[in-house]
This record gives sequence, C-alpha cells and structure tokens, in this order.
Amino acid sequence: MSVVKLRGVDLWFAGGPPVLQDITFDVAAGEHWAVLGPNGAGKSTLLALAGAQRFPSRGTVELLGERLGRVDVRELRRRIGVVDVRLRLPRELSVRSYVETGETQTVQSLGPAGAGVGSRVTELLAQLGLTDIEGRPIAVCSQGEQARARLARALVPKPELLLLDEPAAGLDLPGRADLLAALEAAAADRRLSTVTVAHHLEELPATTTHVALLRAGRIVASGDASLLGDASLLSECFGRPVRAFAIDGRWFVTASR
Repeated sequence: MSVVKLRGVDLWFAGGPPVLQDITFDVAAGEHWAVLGPNGAGKSTLLALAGAQRFPSRGTVELLGERLGRVDVRELRRRIGVVDVRLRLPRELSVRSYVETGETQTVQSLGPAGAGVGSRVTELLAQLGLTDIEGRPIAVCSQGEQARARLARALVPKPELLLLDEPAAGLDLPGRADLLAALEAAAADRRLSTVTVAHHLEELPATTTHVALLRAGRIVASGDASLLGDASLLSECFGRPVRAFAIDGRWFVTASR
C-alpha cells in the first residue's frame, strides 16, 4: 500500500517560478524515507504536500489512500504526525501538557486528558526519556528535550505517517544522539511510515530505508538508502564533490571544492 503517492506534481506560487517540478514520489507502508538536498531545493514544500498542508498546482497527490481535493483534509491530517521546529512551543505548558496537545492538535491545552490519552502520553514520556521532566515548563527545557517532546506529541494519536522537518536542527551531539535513538525506537512500529527532511546525513537515523535527492525542485534520484554511496549522484544533488560512507547504519559525508 502507498502511504504517499505523488504523480507528475508541479507546484508554484502566484507570480513566482516553480518550486517543485514533475515530482513522482512513493512511500510504501513501513518505509522510512529521507529527503536531502541543498537550501531552496523544495524539501519542505514536498513535505507540506505529504502532510496535506499544500495542494499541487498540477498533478495528483494521494495520502493514506485518499486523494487531495476529494477528501476532508482535517480528518486526513489527524492520521499524519508532524515534527517541525518552526512550530511555536506554548511557553506556559509543562512537558506533559504539551505532549497531550498532540491528541487535539492544538497549540493550547483544552483541559485534562482522558484516561486513554493519559496512558498513551505516560508511555511515550517513558519511551523518550522525558518522565523525570514531565512537570517542567517546556520553554525552559534544553533543545534536545524539546525535540523529543515534539516527537512524543506527534506520536500521541498513533499516526500512520510521520513527517519530520529537520528534527535535529540546532541540537548538540548528545541531543542529536538521543533524538536519533528515539526515532529508531519509533520505527520499530511496523504500522508507521516516516519522511524526514534533513540538511546533514549525520542527522538521519539508522532505520532510514530510502532516500530522495532533490535539487532545484526536481528529484535527481530516489531509491534504496544505499544510493547514498553513489558519489556522482550526491555531487550532482549538492553541486560540488561529495562522498558519503556508512558506519553501523549511520551515514557520514565529506565534501570538497
């Protein structure tokens, strides 16, 4: 089953050049994709299409078996988890209260969580190492703690598709390591598919199964994660000589002028 299915997709904004051009992109159930490319390649826009936050200017987008334009996107979005560091953190909420808002997908708490939601939140707080700080205001948590809280919040409603836009941005080495471990644990749920936008290969979890390389709004290459070992494709994508290598499933990169 295709969780994300884009066919011949173009997207442009009024008066501007195309942001995405002739995109064909498929994510099957249980796959974990990374979308890589230089700044301005269209990575976040592609993720917005996959999250039913934008509509194509041309072509078709099917998400979780539903076609955009023929489905109530409010219901569709409830089946999709989103982790985006640009979304505002409500400073007045505790870590636990913030994670609970994942059920209502609101930026404010709507009151005490029900028993089912409460137990789910307790489970996720423990899984992501947040139990000891659940009463702490989210605003004073470290960036690493906030990153794991964002992930916990996105997982509360048990989404079928999880979209992550640079989830490790700004994290120090321990914070990134903790987040990657949490993402790898989440990938153990075989019902879950993920798409992660990243700027750095070092920010990809070892559970990454597939990769799409994006440049100037077009897909340069896509397929099994092993294509990251093709220096010619990476160099074409990033516009300079790039070579990647894997250690224990994690990818690292070197670049030259």
